[in-house]
Amino acid sequence: MNTRIRLIIIAVAVIALAYCVVSGYYNYCVYILGLIGYIVWSEYRDGTVFLATQAFHKQDYERTKELLAQIKNPDHLRKGRRNFYEFMMGNIALKENKIEEAEYHFQLASRLPWRKDHEKAMVLINLANINLRKKDYERTEAYLAVTDKLALTERQKDIVQKIKNETEKYK
Repeated sequence: MNTRIRLIIIAVAVIALAYCVVSGYYNYCVYILGLIGYIVWSEYRDGTVFLATQAFHKQDYERTKELLAQIKNPDHLRKGRRNFYEFMMGNIALKENKIEEAEYHFQLASRLPWRKDHEKAMVLINLANINLRKKDYERTEAYLAVTDKLALTERQKDIVQKIKNETEKYK
């Protein structure tokens, strides 16, 4: 749900809560308050990251950027959401050719927990690629050394090998 839908649901729930209080249905008030509490909690802890992830997979980067902009304070997001938030912000910054901003977001994403090795590997590969662009070959090799310890997909292995070959050219 995006922020607007959450606010509409809260408004309807407040109206229902007022009706239940006036009518004396106090047991339903507890459920409505629980619903309101959950919606507020999900706004701060989940935000619109899930919707942004779906748009990102469809390669709709404008929609992704719009959905991520709705998150006012990403520090409040759960770690399981914050990592994807930072990853997508890094990719959007790369698309806009904002290398320093992209590196910042990927650095944050690399420090957060990831469920699967190949997800963390994509962050590290992006960091290695950024440092290759910046001609910082020591950091590029450091990121690639960390990716070697992770379980990579075949596509990721190919990308890592290409980056290693590029790094070797400039040594």
